Amino acid sequence: MTSLETELKAFIIETLNLEDVDVNDIDSEEALFVDGLGLDSIDALELGVALQKKYDVRIDAKDENVKTHFASVRNLANFIQASGKQV
Repeated sequence: MTSLETELKAFIIETLNLEDVDVNDIDSEEALFVDGLGLDSIDALELGVALQKKYDVRIDAKDENVKTHFASVRNLANFIQASGKQV
């Protein structure tokens, strides 16, 4: 697990006010939505806005890859790193 993945897990927990969830409870490859962590579309919107603010990344809802980017913590980390942002 990379430090960015750990940071993202803590960020997700804090941003979405996930009670009774610890960083160690989230597998980096676990699905974030429906199965896995069980987030929903409202959570996706909140998380997307927060990620754009914190990491200065552009998330285009019309981009066909957006679901892939948000599939797991690892995918989010890869997306942020690929965007060339310093974290």
